[in-house]
Amino acid sequence: MLASLASILSLMLSTLLMMVAFGLQSYVVPVRAVAEGWSTQTISMIATGYTIGFTLSCVVTPKFVLLVGHVRVFVALITLLAIAILLCALAVDWRAWMLFRGISGFAISGSYLIIESWLNERVTNENRGSVFSIYLITTMVGTIGGQYLVPLGDPSNTSLFILCGIIFSVALLPTALTSSPLPAPPTQARFNVPALYRRSPVAVVGAFLAGALSGAWLNLGGVFTQRTGLSTAEGATLLASVLIGSALSQIPIGRASDRMDRRLVMVACGAVGTVSCLVMAMVSGGPAALLYVVAAFVGSVIFPIYALNVAHANDRAQPDEYVEVSSGMMIVYGFGTISGPLMVGPIMDRFGPGSLFAVLAVYFALYGAYAAWRISRREENDGLVAKTDFQAMAAQPLGADAAAAALQPDAPAEDVLEDTTTPEWRQP
Repeated sequence: MLASLASILSLMLSTLLMMVAFGLQSYVVPVRAVAEGWSTQTISMIATGYTIGFTLSCVVTPKFVLLVGHVRVFVALITLLAIAILLCALAVDWRAWMLFRGISGFAISGSYLIIESWLNERVTNENRGSVFSIYLITTMVGTIGGQYLVPLGDPSNTSLFILCGIIFSVALLPTALTSSPLPAPPTQARFNVPALYRRSPVAVVGAFLAGALSGAWLNLGGVFTQRTGLSTAEGATLLASVLIGSALSQIPIGRASDRMDRRLVMVACGAVGTVSCLVMAMVSGGPAALLYVVAAFVGSVIFPIYALNVAHANDRAQPDEYVEVSSGMMIVYGFGTISGPLMVGPIMDRFGPGSLFAVLAVYFALYGAYAAWRISRREENDGLVAKTDFQAMAAQPLGADAAAAALQPDAPAEDVLEDTTTPEWRQP
């Protein structure tokens, strides 16, 4: 265990610094956009640029890694992250920001992909859970820490943008200078979404809705905090509450889904999400402490449901199909994240910030209702469906874990289950 940790220490330090900058960036951008007087629909267009870049990277980045290797691509991507946020400070125009945020989404997605594929190669079956727990704690601590840097500066000037660029640049140093062994050359993965849908409709539809939910919240949650009158410190606490709620719930949800039909757990998560979001819509503008508590309940299901759908899809796949399944799920999730801000932004403009949670409640209701309908259409046959073990995933879905599996060295098909494509249940 100690040897494994020593081999990834520099990578973990780079990850921590990258996530601090990411947390700062993800909060300061919407705060500045609101300060510029841009409409929520305009801000949602900027967010769409980010999600398009994020999804595109999941397909393109493995090709670059295949050509020049993990470290060079990682250095290039972190450099792009620093450039993108500094360009946002130089050109304050929503059309330019849409492009800059697209670059940022592309770079952060590729960075996650490389980090997680690197980790997957360094761990063993015996220490996989412990190492990934450390990694996922690192990502959560970094993100929350970055969000709490916003109250220390003034988003209306360039200082926080420059600070974010500096932190991204510093994040390069530990990995660029590491003497640890580098990952082996990668392979490519295929994906076939129509075939995936035929195998598990509830997994594909659920992944799309999970993407819409997380895409809307991650890109417009900061707008909600500003337009409901919360201070930057209170807004950071609200965003942190969602992450903490997710961190606390994923293991119980995963274990419950291992012991019963996963679709029943999907129905329950849909119900919890619907009720929590309706309550949040009704109390928006109320006491900050109440918002924190309700936000934690929203977070308890808004991020874990993607892992739930990936686990269900893997249940119905052969071991040598896991990479293809995970890649297809990632693409569906990515399209969901693109649709979320586009749908929610205009509604928030017309009906106010609380309508964000009203729309999320509709998404959760659709998620649970579709799972319930699929139960009525096809019974779970535990005698034929061998469930995969769950691993908790990031409180804030990084979205690139599936593509990370494609960056593993060639392995025999019978080894895939154990070594390279563990299910998405891996954290919080």
